[in-house]
Parts: sequence; C-alpha cells; structure tokens
Amino acid sequence: MRTKKWTTFTYYSPKIRAVTNVLKNTNLRIAFKTTPTLRQLTRQRQQAPTPDDRSGIYKIICKSCHKAYVGQTIRSLKTRHQEHTRYIKNNDLRSSYALHILNNRHEYGNITDTMTLLKGFNRQSLLLPTEKMYIQTLHRNNELIPEQIPNEYNPLFELLRQEHLSSHPT
Repeated sequence: MRTKKWTTFTYYSPKIRAVTNVLKNTNLRIAFKTTPTLRQLTRQRQQAPTPDDRSGIYKIICKSCHKAYVGQTIRSLKTRHQEHTRYIKNNDLRSSYALHILNNRHEYGNITDTMTLLKGFNRQSLLLPTEKMYIQTLHRNNELIPEQIPNEYNPLFELLRQEHLSSHPT
C-alpha cells in the first residue's frame, strides 16, 4: 500500500469538488481551508488579563503598620480595591480593612502598593475555605490586622501549609 500524501486547497467554489473527484483514486488526499472573512481580519484580539483583573483570595496591606487584611472576591481585584477605598473615604465600616484604617488613622495606598493576589480562583466553592486558611496563616504569623477576627483554629490548614512548604522549598 502506498503512503497517502496530503495537500490543501482554499475552498471557494464547487469546481474544487470536481478536482477532488479526479484525485479520489490516487494517493493524494485533499484538506480544505477557508480564506479569512473580513470580520475575522478586523476583529480585535482580546488582551491578556492583568493581575488586577483576576479574582480569588487577596491580601491588602495597611501602609502604616504593614499588617494585612485577607479577603475573597469573584470580581476583579481592581473592583474590590475600589470598594475598600470607597468605604474608607465615606467612613463606611463595612469592611474590617476600612475599620482598621479609620479607627487607627492609618494610611491606605493604591492597588499596586498594597494589594496582592494570594490565590487565583475561577471556582467560587473554593474561595471560603482557602480564605480561612490564609487568615489562619497570617494570624499565626502576627501579620493580620486585629480588626479581622480569625477563624477557629483548624489543624488541617496547618497540614496543608506544611505540605505546600515541603513540596515548594524556598
């Protein structure tokens, strides 16, 4: 048996079908491709998301005492940072971070200087347990703002942290 070879034709008319029928009993196979449409040629490419456009578990640092608030969001970090800033400017104590900044007269900063994505997520079901793990870790390291009440101690989080450290040595 002979090896079959492939060639490509740009599909644009029924006449190409006649050519394929002529080559049917040969060792040449045909693959069809189309020419790009005007819409495809003029379509803008989507830009890759910036880190500020991602969602997940984040920490936001107080610029005065360098302690952190840990939170979660399914929206972008940029949107969540804007909310924290708005709470502070409006004396709205809705978030523990705003409460910390306002009660202690500490400084807050822009997203680049103060906010970090700890763990990106697309699945909402993983946000809460992962947030709790990071809160426990920062609390244990005395890096959590006092206004954020830590969860009840969970030894599983400690095991996960140790497993992570052993599989990712620094």
